[in-house]
Amino acid sequence: MSASETAREKAQQTLLEAYAKLLARATHMHELAKAEQWAELIEQRTQYVMLVEELRELDTLVELDTSGRKGKSDLLESILEHDVEIRRCLVARRDELGKLIGVSQRQRDLYRAYAPQQGNYEMFNVNGSPDEGAT
Repeated sequence: MSASETAREKAQQTLLEAYAKLLARATHMHELAKAEQWAELIEQRTQYVMLVEELRELDTLVELDTSGRKGKSDLLESILEHDVEIRRCLVARRDELGKLIGVSQRQRDLYRAYAPQQGNYEMFNVNGSPDEGAT
């Protein structure tokens, strides 16, 4: 085996290891999403994006042979499957937050509508007659 073939195999192995590392990160992020650990998921997403950028650069420099392309394809398929599941979890969370925001807005609107009237009720005692101390 020549030195150039050895260097090519080493570069190919480095690229596939980087894809495996990205798969491990995607798997971990999927677990975080399923566990609804949103803050940690966001932190991991930053590292994930950095790995993708590194991979993008490395990918342009390395030419894969047939087995390398197959390995890369398998890794990418798994990464994308996790990505789809993470997105499903995020969409469900977004919908949940949307409902909570809607409830909060309705409560705020009700408070605004009825809060001024509550001040009038405080001027009356339990019997419904004007409170002697209120003027």
